[in-house]
Amino acid sequence: MRHHTRSIQSSVSSSILLSMGTYPRLPCSAVLMFIFLQVLFYGDSVSSYSSTINESDIRRSPALYDCDQCHHTKEQDIFPNRVHSSPDEKDIDIIATYSDASGHIQLARLKMRDLSDSWIWEKPTNENNEQQMGSQELVESFPTDLRLKDTSNLSIDEKISKENRVKSTHSVSLTPMKIKRRMMRQERRKARAAELIQQDKEAENHIISAAIERSEGFPTTKKGKYSIWRIEYENPNSDSTLKLMRDQIIMAKAYSNIAKSMNKTVLYSMLVKHFKESEQAIGEANSDAELPPGAFDQAKAMGHFLSDAKDQLYDCPLVARKLRATLQSTEDNVNVQKKRSAFLIQLAAKTVPRQLHCLPLQLAADYYLQGYHKKVIVDKQKAEDPSLYHYAIFSDNVLATSVVVNSTVQNAKDPEKHVFHIVTDKLNFAAMRMWFIVNPPAKATIEVQNIDDFKWLNSSYCSVLRQLESNRIKEYYFKANHPSSLSVGSDNLKYRNPKYLSMLNHLRFYLPEVYPKLDKILFLDDDIVVQKDLTPLWSVDLQGMVNGAVETCKESFHRFDKYLNFSNPLISKNFSPEACGWAYGMNMFDLIEWKKRNITGIYHRWQDMNEERTLWKLGTLPPGLITFYNLTYPLDRGWHVLGLGYDPALNLTEIENAAVIHYNGNYKPWLNLAVSKYQSYWSRYVMFDNPYIRVCNLS
Repeated sequence: MRHHTRSIQSSVSSSILLSMGTYPRLPCSAVLMFIFLQVLFYGDSVSSYSSTINESDIRRSPALYDCDQCHHTKEQDIFPNRVHSSPDEKDIDIIATYSDASGHIQLARLKMRDLSDSWIWEKPTNENNEQQMGSQELVESFPTDLRLKDTSNLSIDEKISKENRVKSTHSVSLTPMKIKRRMMRQERRKARAAELIQQDKEAENHIISAAIERSEGFPTTKKGKYSIWRIEYENPNSDSTLKLMRDQIIMAKAYSNIAKSMNKTVLYSMLVKHFKESEQAIGEANSDAELPPGAFDQAKAMGHFLSDAKDQLYDCPLVARKLRATLQSTEDNVNVQKKRSAFLIQLAAKTVPRQLHCLPLQLAADYYLQGYHKKVIVDKQKAEDPSLYHYAIFSDNVLATSVVVNSTVQNAKDPEKHVFHIVTDKLNFAAMRMWFIVNPPAKATIEVQNIDDFKWLNSSYCSVLRQLESNRIKEYYFKANHPSSLSVGSDNLKYRNPKYLSMLNHLRFYLPEVYPKLDKILFLDDDIVVQKDLTPLWSVDLQGMVNGAVETCKESFHRFDKYLNFSNPLISKNFSPEACGWAYGMNMFDLIEWKKRNITGIYHRWQDMNEERTLWKLGTLPPGLITFYNLTYPLDRGWHVLGLGYDPALNLTEIENAAVIHYNGNYKPWLNLAVSKYQSYWSRYVMFDNPYIRVCNLS
């Protein structure tokens, strides 16, 4: 409303200035009459906005220039600091009509000096022609609607655009205060923008740091098909179509959830249809070569549809939340599948296959049917001769034991000097004896013993045997979900392995009792293969140590803190967490030093302190590390290479050059779980032409 009022004032002022510029010498009365006529001419416009005009508003309006005959002195008294741009400038009275609140016509008088400063001439001059030019420019700058220009033929858009141009043309000139405020607003906007950018950068850096920290915790030894640590990932074009289709399925599922939440049922149905078709096209494929012929066309069609879905549904925060939810759900599923996989692997690793179960049954039947149980075929003199090379093998697996013996004898320079002491349980004793009676190794001596015949091995003497017979261990192994101290917080399937219940696994701590007349003995696990002559090991100087073994620690791996509970003061005070671990599987034991240092007594003492299993979990390696602490001599790594039972990325050159290779882990070479590229090192020592192996279909 104020804008239109100013327009009316400007029209009146322009008429005054035009009259002054054209007729500068008219008397004051004539000028006043002319002004009155101009006011009456615009009376209709004034009356339409009269409700907003009052006398106080008029008095507050700044003044315009006037003629020489009008009240110049009074203006100077009110505005002494105003600089007049023309010496002829005077003040005049203006009479205007308006309607009051009751609707009656009223008259108002105002002075020229009370008009707005917006209409003061910017370039006034004393010359009449220049003054007339300034007045003409001022008139030409008036709004077209106030110069009575006909706009009835214009469209609404044209009228609005014309009005906007008029507003922009006649906007009040910027004062220094407004310029300063505008600059301050711009500075605040810049500061706010910089603050938001900095917050975005900080958030991005936080996300990157969290991603790096998470990636550092990934188990790099477990490598999946698309793990970035695998060699296959080095080729960016490797299986590109399969990867693209998997990514499309993820995005389609995210968009389908968004479409469902927005009640876009048609789009939701199409997305579900497309990603199900893509899943069906992928099937069980693990590479591009296994995809069906139309898979690439399916991926292109899916890409076009995802592009349309993105145009309709894409909202960055919403999509990010959906993808995070998908990631969380996928991680949960992966964890569930890992647990299932671990359980199934443990089950497959510890379950005796039908073929392996067949072999001891056939051997045991023939052992008793053919009367071999009445024969004693053991050379006691060689079995107790300390000058020969003696091996200790404790196992209930006939086939695995035969491979250990065959591989050792075939690579020995003097097989007749090698004596193998095999200890097994009562169930497999007949089968083990029968195998080596029917298949004696060339010139080597074999002694098979039954652990149940060791009368000295009882619960009153052996701490671990007393613990294994306790009700707590039985509950742990034979009652599902028992909250024992060992399983609190996690279901560690590894230590629920039944082999830990067998004394064959703990008999290695009683070697002097089992072989009292020997000075040195080489202990071998039944999951190893010998590839070189091992006789040089008997000439290795152990430098007063009891145990000669290959160390397994590399950098921070396989040190004592991995096996022992260093939060217990008994462990932290007696051992260093940085001490290097070593491997069971091929160990040279000096039985003379063993007896001097009472190694079996040390073992019993620590087993008694671990009655509640707070120092270490079940197994033989942790008590072995404690018992032989500072009593182990490190052998050269070439003697013993480990990991063939769990690590598919070992160096094949190291395997081929090793004296002994060890299939420690769940992927034993006689199981279908075995790593195929390592299986040949073991199978070359299996006697596949043996009638018992053929009958049991062992291949």
